[in-house]
Amino acid sequence: MSTAQTLIKASALLLAGSLAATAWAADRVSLTTPVSGVVKEVYVQVGQRVRKGDKLLALDDTRLKARVMEAEAGVMRARQEAEEAGRELKRAEELYDRGVSSTTEFDAAKLKHARAAAGAQEAEARLTIAQKNLEDSVLRAPFDGVIRAREAEPGMYVPAQLDPPTLIILGKIR
Repeated sequence: MSTAQTLIKASALLLAGSLAATAWAADRVSLTTPVSGVVKEVYVQVGQRVRKGDKLLALDDTRLKARVMEAEAGVMRARQEAEEAGRELKRAEELYDRGVSSTTEFDAAKLKHARAAAGAQEAEARLTIAQKNLEDSVLRAPFDGVIRAREAEPGMYVPAQLDPPTLIILGKIR
């Protein structure tokens, strides 16, 4: 066998091994939560089969629920402020059209209305984020599979920033 044939054979073996390792790695997925918190409950055991969407674990959601309530109150407040600014803009426009008010006062009312509308949008965005964080406090199976490892226990703190810990390893069913 020539040197070239030996190199080709060795390359093929390395590639085959690499592909097998990649396939094995793709069959196992490390899961964690995108939000920080304390593990409240773990619903699965090693070896257990799960279906896509099944709950795997849940974080304590007390603070997250409070943040949703806080954001909902912010939305209500911002909407009321935007409505009031809209009424003030309408009055300022009517006075300006009749020549009773100055351009400066009309422009100030337009600016106040625009700021209130932007504030309402910001409040809606904060509510969306708070709701998504609450939803993300429950780790669900992304596909049908088998629990290969369980690294989480109730009371464990999960930091979502920087390098979050693996909580569950889910393997695909073959």
